[in-house]
Amino acid sequence: MVEPIYVPVLPARRDAWTAYERLDVRVRRRIAPLWTIVPRVGPERTRGVRPVPEPDADRIALSRWLTPRVDRLMEAMDGLTGWVDAVHVEGLLDASATSLWRLMTGSRIRLVTGPERDPALQRHAADLAFLSGRGLGVRVLIDDPPDEHDARELLNLVDRLALPPSRIDLILDVGAVADATESNKRALGALDLFGVLVPWRTVVLASGAFPRVPENSETQPAYITQRHDRRLHQAVHAARPDFPRAVMYGDYSVEHAFSANIPSVRRPGGPPWGLLRYTTPDGFLVARVPTGGADRASRVRAKARWITESDSFRDIHRSDHSEGERWLHACAYGTGRDGSGNAETWIKVGHIQHMTFVANQLGTDDSSSGAPWE
Repeated sequence: MVEPIYVPVLPARRDAWTAYERLDVRVRRRIAPLWTIVPRVGPERTRGVRPVPEPDADRIALSRWLTPRVDRLMEAMDGLTGWVDAVHVEGLLDASATSLWRLMTGSRIRLVTGPERDPALQRHAADLAFLSGRGLGVRVLIDDPPDEHDARELLNLVDRLALPPSRIDLILDVGAVADATESNKRALGALDLFGVLVPWRTVVLASGAFPRVPENSETQPAYITQRHDRRLHQAVHAARPDFPRAVMYGDYSVEHAFSANIPSVRRPGGPPWGLLRYTTPDGFLVARVPTGGADRASRVRAKARWITESDSFRDIHRSDHSEGERWLHACAYGTGRDGSGNAETWIKVGHIQHMTFVANQLGTDDSSSGAPWE
């Protein structure tokens, strides 16, 4: 059996789950996504903070919105495994309970909780995990340097969950990484404190380096930014070569680390631009392109050519290329408006290319290791 070696942290939106479906089946078997169900309405949520009062008070509307979303996610996963974090909807138990039950009984997906969450919600997640027989993920947000108090809090959570550690996955989530130095310290501190507390079934170290706002986009609409998430994992592995268990690599693919905190139903008047994205061994090629205007297609194609003509672009005749490369090549050298995509297409293509590349990259990396999956 092929074991996963890569955890992409993805928002449960159409562009992301469609991208996952479009991956080659050999790639899908090497990855275990961590899906976060996005909020339905309201303002953008603050990471690690439950809003009071709850912005989404319409329980009937939430239930009607959530059920088909969960069903679609189960269809996309197609019997493969991963995690789902329902942090933005789990607080309304009477609206979310049925959908989460369907998820736990109709798929191989594992539910996620966290130390900062309400004990009643932690208990509910643990009960569902017990009934599913697949265990639970504990997602620990590493936004500050961890200390002994945090370790005791995590141990207390494990005790309250009443699940054996062999059924619990530890997901250390460093969040957005703008530089390596400070984030490395937090990641190492978390691994040293939390990684050895109990014999976890799986340990994942996740972080995200894709920028939220394009850098100098007015004066420099196409640029290269560093994959600090990849560097962080390499630095942690190098600093702890004798760590007693494998640490799986996780990243936020080609979306910023706060993307899943943005509601599904957004106010009109979004930005008049989107991004073409391309992942290289050490960085991201990022190009801002317009979503409208008479010359939109020609400008999109020009930026696609910038990507396809870079030294990092993998030729579509190579065995390790993906549908992402094929789409970018067709866009770059096509004509007319058809085939130049839109904002959702550009994100989807970026996810396909990124997840394929990272799975292949980790597959040839001696530091990568699979996790024990049933």
